Amino acid sequence: ALTVLMKNVPKQMGQYLGDVLGPVWQTLTTSADTYVNTTVNAREDADDPVDSDGEVLGFENLVFSIFEFVHALVETTKHKQLIIQGIADLTYYILLYMQITEDQIENWSNNPDAFVEDEDEDSFAYSVRISAQDLLLALCQELAEECGQGLIVAVGRHLERAASQRTAGDPAWWKTHEAVMLAMGSVRDLILDQVTKGQLQFDLTNFIQSIVLADLDPNFSPFLAGRALWCGSRFGQAVTPEMLDRFLQATVSALNHSPNPIIKVSGVRSVWGFCEYLKGSGTPGALQPYLPSILDGLVTLATQASSEVLSLILETCCIVVSVDSNFTAANVGRISTLCLAVFIKANNDPVLVALVQDVVRELCQNPGCTTTLQTKFIPTLASILNASTDKVPPGMQAVALDMLEVMVRSSTPPLEEPLINVAFPAVVQRTLNTDDNSTLQNGGECLRAYVSVAPDQVIGYHDAEGRLGLQYVVQVATQLLSPATSEHTATFVGRLITVLIRRAGDHLGDNLDLLLRAVLSKLQGAETLTVVQNLVLVYAQLVHSQLEGVLTFLAGVPGPSGQSALHFVLTQWCSKQHLFFGAYEGKVSAVALAKLLEHGVTSNDSRLQDIIVQGDQVFSPECRVRTRSQRASRPEQWTQVPVLVKIFKLLINELANAIDSNMTKDDDEESEDECWEDDEEEGQTNGDTTLASMFAPSSSYPGYDADTVDEEDDPDAVSDPLYSLDLQQYLTTFISTFAQHPAFPVFVPHLNPHEQEVLQGIGVQC
Repeated sequence: ALTVLMKNVPKQMGQYLGDVLGPVWQTLTTSADTYVNTTVNAREDADDPVDSDGEVLGFENLVFSIFEFVHALVETTKHKQLIIQGIADLTYYILLYMQITEDQIENWSNNPDAFVEDEDEDSFAYSVRISAQDLLLALCQELAEECGQGLIVAVGRHLERAASQRTAGDPAWWKTHEAVMLAMGSVRDLILDQVTKGQLQFDLTNFIQSIVLADLDPNFSPFLAGRALWCGSRFGQAVTPEMLDRFLQATVSALNHSPNPIIKVSGVRSVWGFCEYLKGSGTPGALQPYLPSILDGLVTLATQASSEVLSLILETCCIVVSVDSNFTAANVGRISTLCLAVFIKANNDPVLVALVQDVVRELCQNPGCTTTLQTKFIPTLASILNASTDKVPPGMQAVALDMLEVMVRSSTPPLEEPLINVAFPAVVQRTLNTDDNSTLQNGGECLRAYVSVAPDQVIGYHDAEGRLGLQYVVQVATQLLSPATSEHTATFVGRLITVLIRRAGDHLGDNLDLLLRAVLSKLQGAETLTVVQNLVLVYAQLVHSQLEGVLTFLAGVPGPSGQSALHFVLTQWCSKQHLFFGAYEGKVSAVALAKLLEHGVTSNDSRLQDIIVQGDQVFSPECRVRTRSQRASRPEQWTQVPVLVKIFKLLINELANAIDSNMTKDDDEESEDECWEDDEEEGQTNGDTTLASMFAPSSSYPGYDADTVDEEDDPDAVSDPLYSLDLQQYLTTFISTFAQHPAFPVFVPHLNPHEQEVLQGIGVQC
């Protein structure tokens, strides 16, 4: 309850904090001993209460609640000072709660996968240990200067406490050291930055020498030795060459000689840390003597590992193969054999497949690896694709197509012979002879990669029967667009056609007309927004490159209702434009609309002037909720406007969205608390916490973009100059220029008050 109040009405809570903080602090501190005795060391039985439903209220729930309350305090600007005063003491107790518990020791010792999953920084698991880490990270983010000093003070107290425990014969002393190293490693960047700038007086090298290196002894605890390895890899910047050698020797020993899985896993993590540091610092040579032993250890461990540990190994392999290109080229056979084995065994595990693809990407970018890699992979992938569907596991052919796409995208053209003469025909035949949606989609995307990366080789390809590579790609595209196939097979086909036109347009001939007719046919039956957008964008891309050609084509082809296809496409486009998603796609569509408007106005093109579409919705004066029968008898009403007017209205809406998006990014850089202090009124909640904002679409939130997963790394999008276009600036300039045109006054009467307000905001008077 306190946390909810603090988050939602911090101003009103201020007057009560003096009465609240004392009991909360006392609960946190007095509970620490209980937690350590009952949970961390299991020396006492916990006396957990039971609620009215018979559920045990574990001690952890109380700690979670306190940490969440402190977290809310830290994130409230006006209350941060209360935390600063006792930050060293608070940090001391946070480290107490970060200690490994006996239950965790038992669970992780028996299940290395759980150890990997729970200790991963992106873990979905939750515990007091993780909650304490989260709070420490929040403190360091919000109170960096004070937290650095507070942490060092707390670390000193804990090291003294551990020394006393050890002297007294307490076997749990190592847990304190482990928690200290976990804390220090978690906020490494803060510590290194403040020590380097002289803001923090702390002998980091001595800490590593006297504590971290000393704790490498596995006789104390495998968890302590493993944490010391990890901590050492986090602070490579602060170690001497001699200390670095000791850590690397210990890492190699952990991988190859330790019988304990916890130490082996920690060794894998340590390899990743040292590779990251040494590669980033430009001194990968320090790793070279150890790379053979590191690779031996990783490959051997991978053959015995289950999924979570294997994921960690592959992630580490990905950075290992990027350290020394000559070493990687000399050992590509072993690495690619491992990757292929994992791919075949775990092709239904998307995480492992993605990690294998990451390693393959790195290998493809190494000229010394491509021949061996392709010799290993392509016969197997082609065999999978050429096999009868009932002879391979479900979904494996789709995954094989995805893997081939990665190899093509990651290769430097010209592509080697196996990719063109073995893999390419296998991709074509599998895509043409399947009814599986995933296989169809992945096949289309794989062929898009071929056309994008090596268009000349696709154009030059011909099989034994004399059929050309480009003919095959067009055949696949038309199959994906066939009305007989599922709508979802066309989800990405627009990208394939766009790349075909862009990279091989001069060689398409009559096939271009065939493709555009197929797109039109599929669009007539499409209902899913993603598919409609993908197909409309084919014409949008043509507006950019072949405006007159696409207008002539669409105007000369009949649409589904007897009017021209141009009328149909523009009606679909204008009715869905406000729903289109994706930053890049939005730019392609908006700029294409601007070009259409410019062409229509400057040339008086009757093909555009004569098209009428829906303008604004007309709302009934009652403005009340209607029943289903009322909606059926009185359907929505819209104004009717010329299509060029509608396009102008859409461009104004796109400008408003771009302005709002940029303002949101700017506001996100300021703290929410400052906004609260500026905007909060008595008796109101903070900021914009309304029903509308609570149920806003995901795209309304900064940092979230519906197309992020699919689009942000799409090389075809990135290579387009529109990708980096400032849409707000472009539309502002375009509309301001259009406002000077003699035709502009004709458009003004059709603008609603909101649109007029947007124009006035950029200095255009209506």
